[in-house]
Amino acid sequence: MEVFRHLPVMSEEVLFWLIREDSRVYLDCTVGYSGHAEKLLESSSSNSRLIGLDRDAVAIAASRERLARFGDRVHLIHGHFVELKQHLAASGISQVDGILFDLGVSSPQLDEAARGFSFQGDGPLDMRMDQSTGGTAADLVNQWSEAEMADVIFQFGEERFSRRIARAIVSARERRPLSTTKELVAAIEGAVPASYRHGRLHCATRTFQAIRIAVNQELDCLEPALRDAVDVLSPGGRLCVISFHSLEDRIVKHTFRALSGKDDPLLEVLTKRPQVATKKESDRNPRSRSAKLRAAQRVSREGHS
Repeated sequence: MEVFRHLPVMSEEVLFWLIREDSRVYLDCTVGYSGHAEKLLESSSSNSRLIGLDRDAVAIAASRERLARFGDRVHLIHGHFVELKQHLAASGISQVDGILFDLGVSSPQLDEAARGFSFQGDGPLDMRMDQSTGGTAADLVNQWSEAEMADVIFQFGEERFSRRIARAIVSARERRPLSTTKELVAAIEGAVPASYRHGRLHCATRTFQAIRIAVNQELDCLEPALRDAVDVLSPGGRLCVISFHSLEDRIVKHTFRALSGKDDPLLEVLTKRPQVATKKESDRNPRSRSAKLRAAQRVSREGHS
């Protein structure tokens, strides 16, 4: 299957931080198409288990097929990591020994035009990681006020032409509602200078990123999920987070810092600076070029469970 060619980012670094002799239960909060999960199961002891969560039902189905050979060592759940405590409790698990978050959108999601994540093909303006719930990208771009849209595109996309793009989108939807990725791209291209349209980065990249983040409420969910993850880590257990843009990484850094403070710390930060992909990996897998990995360990001392 095409989806099984998906390359997990910084997998060697993930294994370095998470695989330990005394680790028995792993939680992959973004199991996706199971690239990391497969390597964790292959590299850990035969009596270890992996719980995999994902908002994307299509990814869960693909992972179920890919990981079938591991039998009852794997338990996959269609669910959001912001509810990780509830999902673990429903599975009869109170603590885990290693946790992974691999944030952002996966390559198979980007490659499937019908999902609406990418500007490379033409598809419906969806962008939902969980297609069973919530508003779509089309709902948002056709309902936001111009000011709301400009703010979101600037804040989540760090797009310098956010106001021009928002104005162009509102103008385009006045003629008819935007419903496809190509229609959104056309509005963006018409709003920015010619030099920006032909730059190294496609001129729609930052706007698509911003809308996707807003549709899926990605940043709102991250800090509470990280704090819940630390709560379910066993003493000495490790947490590993891979982020793909500065807003995510900032939340991870600040949450780790807050939980590793001098007063009654819960975490010891293992990566003083975020790790980045090696040149060899970056050349092989361009998606890894923007990846940043941070790892931390649950403080193991009396008074912390």
